[in-house]
Amino acid sequence: MRGKNKIYTPLLLSIACAIGIFIGARMNFDTSDELFSANPKKQKLNRLIDYIDYEYVDDVNTDSIVDVTVNKILENLDPHSVYIPKDEYAQVSENMKGDFVGIGVSFYNINDTIVVIKALEGGPSEKIGIRGGDRILYANGQKLFDRGISNDSLTTQLKGKENSKVTLKVLRKGIKDLLTFDVKRAKVPLKSVDSYYMLTDNLGYIKINRFAETTFDEFSEAIDELKNKGAAQIALDLRDNPGGYLAEAINVADEFIKDGKLILFTKNKSGAIENTYAQRKGKFENGKVYVLINENSASASEVVAGALQDNDVGTIVGRRSYGKGLVQREMGLGDGSAVRLTIARYYTPTGRSIQKPYDHGNEAYFNDYMRRYKNGELNSEDSIHVNDSLRYVTPGGKVVYGGGGIIPDVFVPKNTDPEKEKLTYLLRGGYMSRFVFDLLEENRSYYNAISKAEFENKVEITEEMVSKFNRYLRSIDPRLKMAPYEHKPLLKKYIKAEMAQQLFGTNAFERHLNDNDRIIEKVIELSEQKQ
Repeated sequence: MRGKNKIYTPLLLSIACAIGIFIGARMNFDTSDELFSANPKKQKLNRLIDYIDYEYVDDVNTDSIVDVTVNKILENLDPHSVYIPKDEYAQVSENMKGDFVGIGVSFYNINDTIVVIKALEGGPSEKIGIRGGDRILYANGQKLFDRGISNDSLTTQLKGKENSKVTLKVLRKGIKDLLTFDVKRAKVPLKSVDSYYMLTDNLGYIKINRFAETTFDEFSEAIDELKNKGAAQIALDLRDNPGGYLAEAINVADEFIKDGKLILFTKNKSGAIENTYAQRKGKFENGKVYVLINENSASASEVVAGALQDNDVGTIVGRRSYGKGLVQREMGLGDGSAVRLTIARYYTPTGRSIQKPYDHGNEAYFNDYMRRYKNGELNSEDSIHVNDSLRYVTPGGKVVYGGGGIIPDVFVPKNTDPEKEKLTYLLRGGYMSRFVFDLLEENRSYYNAISKAEFENKVEITEEMVSKFNRYLRSIDPRLKMAPYEHKPLLKKYIKAEMAQQLFGTNAFERHLNDNDRIIEKVIELSEQKQ
C-alpha cells in the first residue's frame, strides 16, 4: 500500500496541476467571464476594463473610465438617475443629512488665512463667541495661515469627531493679543427651513429650501412658534426648492391633510402600487394654507403641493412647478460611490403624474425653462399648455392636469426683466456675498456690535456702496456690470439683505428679500379676503 501511495501522489499532483492550468487558461480575458458570470452584458464591461488595465500601451486611470461609463449608462435611462462619485459622496450626504460635525463656521480663505464669515447658528463656535471677521490662525498649535492650504484641507482640519476638542488662536480686529477659544466639536445643523415669521397678525410664513432628514422637525418647531404668535393661516414657501427626501415631504403634507386621506401613491416597474395616507392629527388641519411654488419647485415640493391641491386643501399660488414625478433610491456601488436610480413614479391623489416628458433627451429636458420663458408661460397663465387627456377632477370639483408640473390655483407672473434676473443671479450665485463681507470688514467692530433693530433703522445702503459694487463686478468680469440707475432700489435691497444674512442669519435675509415680493403680496391679499 505504501508503494501505491508513492505512485498515486505524483499522479494526483499532476492532475491538480493540470486542473490548475485549465482553470488558469479559462481565466484568460477571453473566457474568464463565461466561467464566473452568466450575464454577458457584465462580461463585456468587465473584459473591456481588464483589457485596458493589463494590455493598453499607456497607463490609464481606469477609475475615471468607469465613472464616465456609469454616467453614460445613466444618461440613457432618465434625467434623474445620477451617479455620485466617491469624492463627492460625503458632501452630498452631509447636505441631505441636515448636519455635520465640526466647529460650525463659514469662512473665506483670504490671503491664505481663514477669515470667518459667520459662526453658524446652533453650532459650537456661535455658543463660545466666535464672530464674523475673526481670523483663525492656529488649531491645536498648528499654523493655518501662509501655508497654501486648500479650502477642503482647511475644512477637514476644522472638522473632526463629535465631542473632540480643538484649541483655536484667533486674531480679532481692535484687539492686540490673540484670543484663545477651546471648542468642542459638535453636530452643526444645516437648516432646511430658511425662515419663519409673521407676515400679518394671523398669517405665518415658512420657507423650506430642501427636504432633508431634519426638515419635518424644523418645520414642526416653526409651526408651533407661529401658532403661539397667533397664526391661523400659513404661507408655505416652496419656491426654488428642488426636493429631497420623500418621507419628509409626506410628513409635512400630513400636517395639513386629515387622517385617512391619500397623500400620494407610487408605481414601480412591475406595476405594484403603494399608497401613502395621512396617518395622524396634523397641527394645521383646520387652518388655511397657501403653498408658494415656481418653475424651480420640484419633486418632494410637488408632492406637497399636489397632495394639498388634490385634497382640496388650501391654495397653490405662483407659477407652474418643475415637473419631476420620479422616485429615486440611493444604492452604494461598493467603493464609496453610489447611484441614485429611479425605481418608481409617484402620482398625486387624483391619479395624475406630474412628470414632464424626457423623450427628447436630457439637454431638451433641462432646457425646458427656456422653452417656458419663450412661449410666455412665465408671464401669462393663458400660455400654459395642458393636455386634455390628462384632465382630472378633485373631490371638490376642481379641475387639475397631469403631464408636467403642478399648475397653481392662483397664477402670479414672473418679473422677466433681464437686469433683475442678472441681479438675482448675482445674489444667489455668491458674488454679492464676498462684496458685502468686504464691506462689513471696513467697520467690523461697529457691525458686530449692533442689534437687529439698530441694523434695520440705522444702516443705510448709500449711493457709494452701489457704485462700489459695480466696480467690484467689473473687476471680476466686465460682463457682470449692472445697469444701476434703473435697478438701484432693488440693488440696495439685495445688498442690505446679504448684510443681514452675514450678521443675523437666513431669517433676517429672507425677510428683507420678501419685502414687496409679488407672490407674497398676493398671498397676503388672498388671506385678507378669506377672513
